[in-house]
Amino acid sequence: MNLPPLPPVGGGTTGRNAIDVLTEQHRDLLDLCDRLAADPADRRAADVLIAELSRHLSAEEQYLYPAVKAAVPGGEDLVARELAEDRALLVEMQRGTIADISEKVRRHVAADAEELFPVLASMVSIDDLIRVGNRIETAEEAAPTRPHPGTPSTPPWNKMVDPAVAVVDKIRDAVTGRTTYLSDL
Repeated sequence: MNLPPLPPVGGGTTGRNAIDVLTEQHRDLLDLCDRLAADPADRRAADVLIAELSRHLSAEEQYLYPAVKAAVPGGEDLVARELAEDRALLVEMQRGTIADISEKVRRHVAADAEELFPVLASMVSIDDLIRVGNRIETAEEAAPTRPHPGTPSTPPWNKMVDPAVAVVDKIRDAVTGRTTYLSDL
């Protein structure tokens, strides 16, 4: 895979690989969905779900999907399907119910676990998976906390637009006192 190298720490590629990073995020998203199924009126948990999911999808679009396109034969078709599902999920986040959002989150998690992750694990070196994992974690910190289905979903434009939109989202979150991190619940 053609990624610029990250500076080594301790002489080698370090960090968590993309599959581990995203699997942990998927677990957190599913836990939030379960929490909201038990208490649909929990506005703070709903806000955190929307923020965590917005960051997650942004990071996948910036780094996971380009990695799939580069490493997987026929990856363009797989990524096109994933992007369409992500766009539908972003739209659902703007106007749907928590139950509808949770259903789409569960489908997203299942699709990644069943389709994307096994292919990546077999076709991408661990060093490249770690590099992508590091980029995903970094991208999430500069990602929007609200859904923006009208913004670009492919590089290079999403890598420029998402951080700018995120600044506005984070200002709105601060002004309104909106909870956006799982650790704040």
